[in-house]
Amino acid sequence: MPKQSPPADGYNQGIVRLLLFSDIHANLEALEACLDAAPDFDRLVNLGDVVGYGASPNQVIGLLKATEPVNVRGNHDRVCAILGPIAGFNPVAKAAAEWTRDQLSEKNLEWLSRMPIGPVSLPMAPGVQFAHGSPDNEDRYITSERVAGEVMKVYPETSTFVGHTHVQAAFARLPEGVQPVRPEPMRSASRVQRTRLRLRPDASYMINPGSVGQPRDHDRRAAFALYDSELREVRFFRVPYDVAGAQQRILAAGLPQMLAARLAEGI
Repeated sequence: MPKQSPPADGYNQGIVRLLLFSDIHANLEALEACLDAAPDFDRLVNLGDVVGYGASPNQVIGLLKATEPVNVRGNHDRVCAILGPIAGFNPVAKAAAEWTRDQLSEKNLEWLSRMPIGPVSLPMAPGVQFAHGSPDNEDRYITSERVAGEVMKVYPETSTFVGHTHVQAAFARLPEGVQPVRPEPMRSASRVQRTRLRLRPDASYMINPGSVGQPRDHDRRAAFALYDSELREVRFFRVPYDVAGAQQRILAAGLPQMLAARLAEGI
């Protein structure tokens, strides 16, 4: 597991390393692999959807809570904490949410219910905010430069980290307009793939670290990111994990078979 640094005076200058996890979806095997692969960081920021779909909600919450994360509520967190209607979920998501409600301990249910709705900001990271779907709506998907541009018009000077789509992506608001940007490859001696996005001083960004527990970009590997304000960059990670183990837990719990099958395909 990476070393988590204690609060330091450097925060006053906005120098910070933020580990960005999103859409863990109760996948314990994926969360453990991401924590093992993560570099040193100052704070972990959870962008929402800790639970739902996967079969290890209490174990995932326990492991995540141990890092003392900064939290943003996701739509599955809201529904599983019985803070909103379940009617809008498709049958598979609904079945998983109902199962999760029955499994959650009282303390973990309370922890979920206390999650703040985004956007969330931190004094240690000026000019940065965190949301689940979008700063204006936790259920909104940021899937294109058009949608990102609409949101970024409201927050022209702020970079936003979001989840919800389960796809690693980045959009930049540049003098010439909003456009998707691609990170550059980095060398790695391990099985962990790393890429890097250098942040321009004349731009603001909308960045999605991808999904820890249920990637949907046809890559089954778990995904997360690290924001480094000193280096002015975001590093994206893809990490192999025990997919078969996560699938076995889902099937043993009696959850819909589709939830196990999709993990192998990254969809």
